[in-house]
Amino acid sequence: MNVDLHNPELVGLRTPDPLRFAFQRKKSAHAGGMMRSVNSEDIQTELEKAHAIPASSAHAPRCLYIHIPFCRVRCTYCNFFQYASSKSLIEGYVEALRAEIRWKASQVWSQSGPFQAVYIGGGTPTDLSGEQIRMIVSDIRSQFPLTPDCEITLEGRINRFGLDKFEAALEGGVNRFSFGVQSFNTQVRRSAKRLDDREVVLDKIQQLAKYNAAPIVLDLLYGLPHQTLDIWQQDLNDYLESGAHGVDLYQLIEMQGLPMAKLVEQGKLPYPADTQMKASMFEMGVNFMAKHHQKRLSVNHWSSDNRERSIYNSLAKTTAEIMPLGAGAGGNVNGCQMMQTRDMDTYISAINDLRYPVTMMTLAPANRGVSAEVKSGFDAGVLAQHKLDSVAGQGSFEALSPLFEAWQENGLVYLEKNGNGRSYLTLTLAGQFWAVTLAQNLIEVLQNQTAQKVQRKAANVAA
Repeated sequence: MNVDLHNPELVGLRTPDPLRFAFQRKKSAHAGGMMRSVNSEDIQTELEKAHAIPASSAHAPRCLYIHIPFCRVRCTYCNFFQYASSKSLIEGYVEALRAEIRWKASQVWSQSGPFQAVYIGGGTPTDLSGEQIRMIVSDIRSQFPLTPDCEITLEGRINRFGLDKFEAALEGGVNRFSFGVQSFNTQVRRSAKRLDDREVVLDKIQQLAKYNAAPIVLDLLYGLPHQTLDIWQQDLNDYLESGAHGVDLYQLIEMQGLPMAKLVEQGKLPYPADTQMKASMFEMGVNFMAKHHQKRLSVNHWSSDNRERSIYNSLAKTTAEIMPLGAGAGGNVNGCQMMQTRDMDTYISAINDLRYPVTMMTLAPANRGVSAEVKSGFDAGVLAQHKLDSVAGQGSFEALSPLFEAWQENGLVYLEKNGNGRSYLTLTLAGQFWAVTLAQNLIEVLQNQTAQKVQRKAANVAA
């Protein structure tokens, strides 16, 4: 392959400390590939076709994503805030959402195979009432075909999530809860506009975990203002003390225009951690989880026992199809990658008229499986030759050896060549920290090679 091995943005820097200095910074939260946009006037027709035919395989992995676009308070680091929680606004939205659930569940694609996971995200889904949560989940369970072991996750925050809501969610069918704690430390939480102090959060999580009714999973965010290494160490200790069944460790991604950036500019908040500090925090987290024998499910997710499976998060990085439901939801159906409108009035009007509330749509390229294999492999910490070759073409892994060897020399991977198509590219600790960057770089290399092949083929035909 024609790859520029002297480009530090592709192969990283050769440094004694690749964990902290291989790249300048993490560019985005997720890796992705190129898509072909669909003209707005063709979106409805394309989606009608996509939903009117069965899935390509009744056994292919599929998920549902339900978006709840309400939050009582906007966190300073959040880019997903849409609407403040209002009782009347929520009631109208839930009514439209339930109508969308019934409408989309009746379509041919929806009934052509079971769904392995359901994720109710936001926003703050736990800002709904217990009865609203119960009704939405009950609708999903009664309308869509689900596998017997389908993982149904409710995302939210501990604040105002009492036992009444917890039991209503369980009654509806929720069997996994994901709470965005971000940090237990009261000062860090308050500066990020998180509600409740450390003791309240810790006590509530312990209470829910002791119910022993469903896995309780936490999100912890490292790199926040005021979050020192000592505070991060206490956050990790508090995770163990909470009794939660699993945890995600995410690094703060600086995004321009968010409240946090403005507060820092105004001198009201200290600067968040730089890349080197966040690398140290990641290293602390990995070592802590190993020391306390937490089971690693991905480069940034651990479980304390066998109940936590993280099915949705794992499938979302593969070729699994995801049906979106709700304003602001994203997903993909039969090759159509879509984002539903965030505007509440537009969303409700579309559902009332039985129109897809989609404002942006792309068509997945023929090599979508290649990007998915790279993303899922790097998320798991290892890319297998036989898996990449099966989607990218025989010999693809071997052709990439110069790039992999450059990454190995720069301390980002271990390249294990076993022969017989069973070689592996395993991420080092530094590679795990830079996993999204490496995945994005590899996806772009593979896409460029595909584009060059198409161009050569077109040139040969013309000649």
